[in-house]
Amino acid sequence: MNLLLLKPDQITQQSATVSGRQFDHLLTVQRAQVGDSVRIGVIDGPMGQGIIKALGSEQATLEITLDSPPPPAIPLRLILALPRPKMLRRTLQSITAMGVKEIYLVNSSRVEKSFWQSPFLQPEALEEQMILGLEQARDTQMPNLHLRKRFKPFVEDELGNIAKGSQALVAHPVTEVPCPINCDSAVTLAIGPEGGFIPYEIELLSSIGFQSVHLGPRILRVEVAVPALISRLFPA
Repeated sequence: MNLLLLKPDQITQQSATVSGRQFDHLLTVQRAQVGDSVRIGVIDGPMGQGIIKALGSEQATLEITLDSPPPPAIPLRLILALPRPKMLRRTLQSITAMGVKEIYLVNSSRVEKSFWQSPFLQPEALEEQMILGLEQARDTQMPNLHLRKRFKPFVEDELGNIAKGSQALVAHPVTEVPCPINCDSAVTLAIGPEGGFIPYEIELLSSIGFQSVHLGPRILRVEVAVPALISRLFPA
């Protein structure tokens, strides 16, 4: 945790109360004591410093100063075929940490139906992973996360408008065009399951202007491909 990310209901005027996972981290990892300063931020708000004023058995009280904006988002809209649940947690943390603010989790022919029944897709569970990503990256701006269980209607009815005004790309291992580097404008990037989208899905994406690009001859796991593609398009 590189940032103590607070929810608005934890704050009263110039003080904040920390408990649960965050309190345990202060004690066991940071070994915090009264008087110590920690980096803080408010979800969808500014960042700053917190001075620990009191440490109880279950919570800490901080005096806070919020005077810094969060880092800028990268101009990327990400369309991601729903990974298997355990991989989703790690992948969502990475996506959030890298500054993506518009995420669509979509269905695909190679996505198992059981994935959509996972408790990891509950709003609270998804929010938890994004908070972990924000804390890692010292960011406060929560991504907008959307679930789309029907691929064809999503592509035909929504995706064209979502991608409007951006460079539309789909990561696909069977193409001759390499993924561009150092983009200086907005990008909408679609990433399929391991092995990529099936030919019909690629054709559907192509019909609304998506260009297929690759990362090389190796087939990567989703949790590796996602940060590799993002860092290629928008290097730090």
